[in-house]
Parts: sequence; C-alpha cells; structure tokens
Amino acid sequence: MNKVDLSVEAGPLKFRNPILLASGTVGYGNEMSEFIDLNTIGGIVTKSLSLKPRKGNPPQRIVETPSGMLNAIGLTNVGVEVFIKEKIPFLKKFDVPLICNIAASTIEEYVECTKILTIEDTIKAFEINVSCPNVKEGGLQFGNNVSAVGKITEKVKAVTDKPVIIKLSPNSSYISEFAKVVKDNGGDAVSAINTLVGTAFDIYTRRPKIKNVTAGLSGPAIKPVALAKVLEIRQKVDIPIIGIGGIMNWKDVVEFMITGASAIQIGTLNFINPGAATEIIKSLEEYCTKMGIERISQITGSYQI
Repeated sequence: MNKVDLSVEAGPLKFRNPILLASGTVGYGNEMSEFIDLNTIGGIVTKSLSLKPRKGNPPQRIVETPSGMLNAIGLTNVGVEVFIKEKIPFLKKFDVPLICNIAASTIEEYVECTKILTIEDTIKAFEINVSCPNVKEGGLQFGNNVSAVGKITEKVKAVTDKPVIIKLSPNSSYISEFAKVVKDNGGDAVSAINTLVGTAFDIYTRRPKIKNVTAGLSGPAIKPVALAKVLEIRQKVDIPIIGIGGIMNWKDVVEFMITGASAIQIGTLNFINPGAATEIIKSLEEYCTKMGIERISQITGSYQI
C-alpha cells in the first residue's frame, strides 16, 4: 500500500495533517518548538490576541479537576502590535500554517484586530473567539447571542480575504444555530467546542478555588459533550468543523473525525505531554494503514447511525 495521505481541508484551509495546536495552550509557538518539530504538525492557533495588551485575571486561575482542568486566565496577551514585532519573526522560520485567535470586548475591536493582522503573510487564517464579554451590552458573552455572532462574522469577513473560523461556545442549547449563522454570514469554518463553564470550591474555607469564581473546563471530561456538539453541527449545517475538547490520544482524533471534524485541535494534552502531537500523527498513519484507508480525510463524517 502507498504512503497514507494525512492531508485534510477545512474549507479553503489546507493542512498537511489534521493535528492543530489549540489556542491558549502553546503560547505563540516558540515554547512548543523545544518539544516538537513545528514543521510536522498541521497548524498552530495562537493564544488569544486583543488590540491592546491584557494582564488577565489575578491568581489562582488554574485548578485541576477530575479528568480535566479549570482555567480563568483572562485572555492574557501581548496585544497585536507586540505580536507583530516580537512573535511573528520567530514563527516565520517554520513551514506551518499560523491561525491567529482574536478576542475582543466589542465588535469594532474584532474588526480592527483582523484588519491590522491580515497584512501579515505568515498568518493564514483567523479564529474568532466569541466567548468574550460584550462591554457595550453589560458584559454578556457574544457567543451566547446568535445575532451578535452573525454580525461579528460578517464584519470580520469584510476586512480580510483570509479564511475566518468562528470558535463556538458549547454553553448554548443548540450550537447548530450558531454554526448556521456563521455560514450565512460568510464564515469559512467553525471550531467546536470552546470550554464549558465550571467552578470548584474549597470545602474547608468554603471559598472558590478560582479567584474569578467560574472558569473554563477543559480536558477529557468534556470530550463526550464536544463530540455531541460536533455531531449536531455536522447533521444540521454544511460547514467545515475543527473539533476541540478533551482529545488525549490518536483514538480521540479518529472519533472526532468520524463524528464530523475535518481537523482537530489538541489543548489540555499539551500541558501533560508537549510531544503528544508528533506521537499522534505517527499513530494516525499506522491506524490508516491497518484499516486500509488511503486518505485520512475519508473518515470525516463517516459515522453510521
């Protein structure tokens, strides 16, 4: 049998394999370059970028939970200007698609960030994090408002010719409604899912373990939820899906792809095993060979119900 074709497509985006590194778990890529060859993975999604630098939330802001972790980092980042000046030069050394994750407090800020960054050739696409507070609407999250997600998609697409991926929140009854409005407003793909809302308390002090009280739950505990959300989108909306949520090994990758994901992102696993991405790629090739699969893209959405 010929060598397995691990390349995949998510709308106009093409990756050498389906393994992307998730936003917020690998910094801006330079930290991970000490553990894996960045030229071998499918792509890197930067930690969230905002127009101006953000300090984030005060500690404690990370807590382990059974089969997962809570984080309330608060979108700490260097801001777009420092990113372009100090981070992009390093990333240019590698032949790996760079996807910039953008976080903002207003629609105007999403647009401005995208407009500034779109001139950088190294950046191949944008992942828009809509799980951010809309300061003009009293702090309500954009991601829980269908019309706001549609408006962000439309406005961002208007200022860039690069693919736009909207990262969807699972904290809604029907995630497919959000995927549909993304497609209707020109979005190229969706990432599913972002973290679930969670919290934890110290039983002796009776105080929250997280200073912010609530936080984002990630890790293997959320995988069944993520799979169900990916499946819902796949069944109801014709839009490429990048699967995220509790992926810990190559079997999880295959499961996400069967459910409907064209590619996936590894997140929490990067903290446990920074070299996991390359190990998973090798195992995927072995799986495809064993199963007689010539192109891994063939398994996307191949579920049988």
